[in-house]
Amino acid sequence: MKILNPIIKNKKPALLTIGMLMLAFASVANAAQLQISATQIEQYQGKEIGEKVGDLIWRGGLDLEGPELFGGVSGFTFLEDDNWVMVTDRGRFFSGQLVYENGSPSQMINTQISPITNSSGNPLPSNFSRDAEGVETIFRNGKPTAIRVSFENLTRVADFSLSNNRPLSPARELPLPHWLAHLRTNKSLESVCIASPASPIAGSTLLITEGLPNDAGDHSGLLLGNRDKGLISLKNQRGFNPTDCAFLANGDLLVLERGTGFFSFTMQVRQIAANQVKPGAVMEGEIILRGSGGDIDNMEAIAIRTAKDGSTRIVIMSDDNFNDWERTLLLEFEMPQ
Repeated sequence: MKILNPIIKNKKPALLTIGMLMLAFASVANAAQLQISATQIEQYQGKEIGEKVGDLIWRGGLDLEGPELFGGVSGFTFLEDDNWVMVTDRGRFFSGQLVYENGSPSQMINTQISPITNSSGNPLPSNFSRDAEGVETIFRNGKPTAIRVSFENLTRVADFSLSNNRPLSPARELPLPHWLAHLRTNKSLESVCIASPASPIAGSTLLITEGLPNDAGDHSGLLLGNRDKGLISLKNQRGFNPTDCAFLANGDLLVLERGTGFFSFTMQVRQIAANQVKPGAVMEGEIILRGSGGDIDNMEAIAIRTAKDGSTRIVIMSDDNFNDWERTLLLEFEMPQ
């Protein structure tokens, strides 16, 4: 497959006009409160909270339920003070705060739902355009200022401003190369993450596709950055496809992958050394966590948070696809020091 990389100029202004500000206020007005119930999960692979699972430490989880509109969670990111934003494959934002008891997740509070919008500030018009799959927080001077969202089907990446830890309209689309922007499939952009300050490619955005193999049969990816830009790939591991990514504070990359077994899902998390994430690289890494059966579900989202004790926590979430036989799970693990 020959891939071209044309230069596309971004003509959108950097400053908000009065009209754009009005749209932003309108998006806040369209937000609605949402009540989510949470049942705590105490065991993973038969291990109790605080015990080691793979290379990580199990810290507990939640089985989440809500009204009919809640579900389809395909991306998850932390802002600050355990505030978070989720995106769904039906074009909605969820935002709220995760509460902890004794170091384990216990409930979600202050939850709101709002529509994901287009560049005109209007809700996305069709399911084809609503399929948000990944979300990442953009930090400026250590503060969350915006979120970056990846979409499949109508493939694109867009930024949304934040106000009081809630996403605002309108969308501001990023320029993408032709080979990626013109994909019209639900196997395109699953993963978006931004390299942490300690990374050799700090501040660059990493995009990983789910079902777009390159000539070597590996998962195609792209780096967007001022200096670090170009093609990158993820080594294909049979039976798994990448669904999300996140950078650790030390610059290492985590990739969440999903597969299917006998009547159930499987998943794994790979850790890739910081110096292996660069243009032209074939990323491979080491598996640090596995899951299957009733311990997991359709795992699609991964996010990183720093706990109050300073430990690094990995949070993984599942997409229930609005099916009665799937669940919305939140599972949390600690990276050993």
